[in-house]
Amino acid sequence: MNAVIMAGGKGTRLAPLTDHSPKPLMPIIDKPILRYIIELLKKHGITDISVTLGYMAQKIVEAFGDGRDLGVNLHYVIEKEPLGTAGSVKSAASAFADDFLVISGDAYTDFNLTELIDFHRSHGKLATIAATRVKDPSQFGVMLLNSAGKVRSFIEKPRIPISDVVSTGIYVFKKEILKKIPSGFQDFARNVFPTIPGQIYAKIMKGYWSDIGTLLSYYSTNYHVAEERMPI
Repeated sequence: MNAVIMAGGKGTRLAPLTDHSPKPLMPIIDKPILRYIIELLKKHGITDISVTLGYMAQKIVEAFGDGRDLGVNLHYVIEKEPLGTAGSVKSAASAFADDFLVISGDAYTDFNLTELIDFHRSHGKLATIAATRVKDPSQFGVMLLNSAGKVRSFIEKPRIPISDVVSTGIYVFKKEILKKIPSGFQDFARNVFPTIPGQIYAKIMKGYWSDIGTLLSYYSTNYHVAEERMPI
C-alpha cells in the first residue's frame, strides 16, 4: 500500500517555534515529528510514501532525502500554492495503483495502522477515517457512527458537538476517491465527504494521538513520549 503524508502547513499556532522551521521538523524529544510518522508507516509495512510540501519545503527535503536511510522510498510533491487536504492528496496520489493511506506529517500517533487498513478492506467503501475520543470535540471534525462504524453524520468544528468522536485526519481511501475531488483547493471534510454519503466508515482507534496544534499540546506530547520511554 502507498501512503501520502501531508506536511505542507505553516504551523502558525506554534509560532514562534515555527518561524524558522516547518512544523514537521519540530522535535519530539530527540526526533522530528515527521520521522515518527515515517517510522510508524514502515512498522506497518508501508514504505512507498509521497510527501506533500509547502512551507519551507526544502528544509524537509534536505532533512530526509529519498528516505533510504530510514528504509523507505520518499517522493515529494511541492505545492506552489495551498491545495487543501484533498487537493494535495489528489496531486500526490494520482499515480497510485490501489488503495492508499493518508496521514498528517505534523501530528503524533502510535495507532495500529494495520488494524485500520484491515477494517477499511472489510467494509469495501470509498473512505475510512481513523477516529478517537477527545474532551473538547469542537476543534475537530465530529462524527456520529452506527454500530458497524458507518458515518451517519460529519460536522466540521461544530459550535455544539454532537459526540466526542472526532476525525484524526488519518484516512484510508480507495483510489476511486480521486474522481470525487475537483481540481484546485479542496478540503476532505468540507468539500469531499458531503458528496459521498454512505461511503464513509470510521474506526475508533486505541492508542495515543495529538494534532500538536498548540504550544500546550506540543509540550504535552513531548511529556507523553518521555514518560513512555521511562523505565518501569
